[in-house]
Amino acid sequence: MDYTDNGEATVNTTVAYEYDYDVVEPCYMEKNDRVERVVRLYIHSVICILGLLGNILVIVTYAFYKKAKSMTDVYLLNVAIADMLFVVALPLIIYNEQSGWAMGTVACKVLRGAYSVNLYSGMLLLACISTDRYIAIVQARRSFRLRSLIYSRIICAAVWSLALLLSVPTFVYYESYMPAHSNIGSYYGNYDYNNVTTPDDLENAIFSESEEDYIVCKFRFPDNATARQMKVLVPSTQMAVGFFLPLLVMGFCYTSIIVTLLHAKNFQRHKAVRVVLAVVVVFIACHLPYNAALLYDTVNKFKPQKCMHVDSTEVAKTVTETVAYLHCCLNPVLYAFIGVKFRNHFRKIVEDVWCMGKRVMNPRRFSRVTSEMYVSTVRKSVDGSSTDNSSFTM
Repeated sequence: MDYTDNGEATVNTTVAYEYDYDVVEPCYMEKNDRVERVVRLYIHSVICILGLLGNILVIVTYAFYKKAKSMTDVYLLNVAIADMLFVVALPLIIYNEQSGWAMGTVACKVLRGAYSVNLYSGMLLLACISTDRYIAIVQARRSFRLRSLIYSRIICAAVWSLALLLSVPTFVYYESYMPAHSNIGSYYGNYDYNNVTTPDDLENAIFSESEEDYIVCKFRFPDNATARQMKVLVPSTQMAVGFFLPLLVMGFCYTSIIVTLLHAKNFQRHKAVRVVLAVVVVFIACHLPYNAALLYDTVNKFKPQKCMHVDSTEVAKTVTETVAYLHCCLNPVLYAFIGVKFRNHFRKIVEDVWCMGKRVMNPRRFSRVTSEMYVSTVRKSVDGSSTDNSSFTM
């Protein structure tokens, strides 16, 4: 997700554009364009497929096989929903960015806003998970009073509301439009710029291609003052609230948990946080590089830079942003390979899907298969009533 207009250098030009934001000459991002084409076509496609399958598995498990019985369950279910929101929006964003945005301003706002909401809610929910584990282990005496499903649902509602509030600038300022200089560098090889002698000639050269190629979905501001403010405010808020704040919360909580476990000399309780800790570590590993690149870009946003340097910065943002996307498909993998209870529920899902497949392939055995599935459901209910209220990640 780009919070700035890609391809701007601080080189003055005499050409006046409709939204000049201090009138800067665009750079031709040749290296970044090549990287983006490969990343969007191959890596993002794999991320979407794996993320869709994995998060559907988590949601189905909670919906039909393992009801959310603890605060951690509720938090992890909401993380899966946030990731589903992202992987559904990402293919549409990729398609429109590859061929020119054709879905209009409403879809532009909704899809870009969905990514922003997912970013904030996912990080804040992981901070909530670490706080929940902190209360359960470090503040064990208070855990029964503080860790209730009602509290978890209220907290999740507050997290989603805050994520939506923080995403308001995205919903307001993202638009689909035809910028006068969005792809100027892309046409240096297609137009004879030796004939360009006036600003009007340059404008004609820019618009010589079809209008459809220029439709983009990006931030669009009413004036230069707003542009300068939002280009700093939006990424700064993303880094502060969407990364550094959760990082501080997780660091405090898990440091306290480790200290408590070492003093207690009871490493059985360490298993209760192993999966959650792994999820948090993976999430941080995915998002730290992108936030570092975003911080560097924000600090140098209004400084004079060479186009080659700007191009390299955009490549770094593109690559690290792709690494950040990985979180939506890595979390379900962690549940499947580390969580013992989740693997048991996954096995039950496979068994029931196999039975449904047999029913479709052999309709004559419909009644028998239905009976088998009914017995399987009864067994699940009995198993569920005999287990405790702990999370399946325990």
